[in-house]
Amino acid sequence: MSLDPDDPRPPYQQVANALRAAILTKKFEPGEKLPSGHDLAKTYGVARMTVQQAIRLLRDEGLVVSRQGSGVFVRERTERPVELRPHIERAFEEPNVAIDFAGFSGETLNGMLQEPLDKIRLGRLTPESIAIRILVPDMEHPMSLPCRAEDLSDDPVIRTRALRIQQRSVQAIADAVHELADLGLVKTAAVQVRVHQTAPAFKFYVINRQRVFFGFYPVVKHTVRIKGEPHELYDVMGKDALLFHYEITEDPTSMASQYVTETRRWFDSMWTTISREIDL
Repeated sequence: MSLDPDDPRPPYQQVANALRAAILTKKFEPGEKLPSGHDLAKTYGVARMTVQQAIRLLRDEGLVVSRQGSGVFVRERTERPVELRPHIERAFEEPNVAIDFAGFSGETLNGMLQEPLDKIRLGRLTPESIAIRILVPDMEHPMSLPCRAEDLSDDPVIRTRALRIQQRSVQAIADAVHELADLGLVKTAAVQVRVHQTAPAFKFYVINRQRVFFGFYPVVKHTVRIKGEPHELYDVMGKDALLFHYEITEDPTSMASQYVTETRRWFDSMWTTISREIDL
C-alpha cells in the first residue's frame, strides 16, 4: 500500500491517517499489537523514521501506547482523547484562533497543533490571527511532583528532565506559530507562556473561549533513564488523562456554560496574579 504522491501532506501524516483510520474502524482492535516498524515501513513504502514520526503522532493523540521491548499497541479505550483533535482543527477554521492551556508541559498540545499549522502553511486553513496562552509549573523550583519514588523528595535531576520536556514543547509551539506570521500566512500571531509554583493536578484546554476539555492527571510510578542512569519517580501522566468536554450553550445558566465561564475565570486569575512570564 503506497502513499498518494499527489497528497500535499507529509508522508508521516499520511501514514498516521491510514493507521488512525484502521484503529477507529477496529481493523486493529483495542489492545492489539501493531505491525513492527520495519513491516509498516515496507507496507507504506516509507523510511523507518517516517513510521516513527507517525507513531509518535498517534501516541500524542492517545490512540496507541509504546511498551519497551514489546512494541506498539492500540489503547484499550481509544475513543476518549480523540475528540480533542477535531475541535482544535475546527478552531483554526475560524478567523481568530484563541487557545488557553493549563497543564504540566504542553507536550500533548504541541502534538495536537502540528496538523492545523501544517494546513495553514499549505493554504488549506486561513485564520487571520492566532493567540495561544500556556500556563505551566515553574520547574526551576522544587514542587511535590515530579519527585523521587523512594522518599517523595525533590530531585533536581528529575526536575531538570521535566523542564527540558516543557521547554522543548512550548518553544516548538512558539516557533511554529510565529513562523506563520513571519511568512505572512496570518496577520497576527502570539504565544505567551507563564509559569507558577504549583504542581498541577489537572489540565485543560479552552478553545476559542467556547469549549473546554478538562482532565485530571493520574500520578504514576515509573522509571526513566537520565544520562544513562535509571531514576524511579512519581510523575503525572498527561497522555492517560480522560478528558471531559464542556461547551457554551444558548443558556448561560446551563452547567456547561457556567463550567466554561468558571474555567476561563480561573485561568485568568492565575495568569494575572501568581504566575510570571518567561521569554521565548
